[in-house]
Amino acid sequence: MQAILFNQPGSPDVLYADNIPKPAITAPDQLLVKIHAAGVNPIDTKLRQRGTFYPDQMPAVLGCDGAGIVEAVGEAVTDFRPGDAVYYCYGGIGMGNSGNYAEYAIVPAHFAAPKPQSLTFAEAAAAPLVLITAWEALYDRACLQGSQTVLVQAGAGGVGHVAIQLAKLKGAKVCTTVSTPDKARLARQLGADETILYPQTDVTAAVMAWTEERGVDVAFDTVGGKTFFETVAAVRPYGDLVTILEPNLEAGTLKAARQRNLRISLELMLTPMMSGDLEAQCHQGEILRQCALWFDQGDLKIHLAQTFPLSEAAAAHRVLEGGSAMGKIALQVV
Repeated sequence: MQAILFNQPGSPDVLYADNIPKPAITAPDQLLVKIHAAGVNPIDTKLRQRGTFYPDQMPAVLGCDGAGIVEAVGEAVTDFRPGDAVYYCYGGIGMGNSGNYAEYAIVPAHFAAPKPQSLTFAEAAAAPLVLITAWEALYDRACLQGSQTVLVQAGAGGVGHVAIQLAKLKGAKVCTTVSTPDKARLARQLGADETILYPQTDVTAAVMAWTEERGVDVAFDTVGGKTFFETVAAVRPYGDLVTILEPNLEAGTLKAARQRNLRISLELMLTPMMSGDLEAQCHQGEILRQCALWFDQGDLKIHLAQTFPLSEAAAAHRVLEGGSAMGKIALQVV
């Protein structure tokens, strides 16, 4: 099969196309999926730049997200059959050739869910990682309640634009930071109650004014770096701050967070895949099943900004690393 691989860390130019063996089912719980599209995420570019979690298993195929048609199933699989359309987040972290920048993938069935009928394969492939990340951050870590206020940092980004919608589905009020008026319009279309143009606005002051000097109940940091520490002042005492990046304590201090008695949570949706936690893996599959219902009911949207042919994966990485794209990017395999 055709796949996009890399042998060593580096720029997008290290990605190359090659023919590798088509994978085969080796366990009773597996699906063989003919991939129609693959999502492109920041984790892909980071692994390409720095190396994968499994440097001894090179070359590697990137791409955690996929959507396609089930071609074959293991003998223990009961939820899917050949011909079913599915979407999932599995592979792409360096476990050999298990990524989705390829024509086929082997996927344990519990990671997969029926593809939302209302989405194209490219839209569906762009959704799983960001859906699971935002769900776990807001619903599982922060235990978001309908009466609460939420700050989403970078609300026009891949995770951020989904987080706005998940927060609104809970009945929360949402403010979000964006860099341009176009991104502000997208955030409002997705349900944001307040948008803050951070290049020209004091974010904390704007949040405090919006909450009548109380601070938000929940803040979701999808940016990291100094943004994580700057977010602390916008959260009410005893509030929640969830981040998807590892805080760099050389860039700031947690003293203010401690003084405000904040509950700080870390979110890495790849943990169940890396650790082999079956219960958590099944939970992620259930998240995708519920979100598929919301997509098909019109309650949830994925903003697919751009698609590239599989052969142009390097170009997709360049666009993503440029930082100006709204929503998601996907590779069209079929």
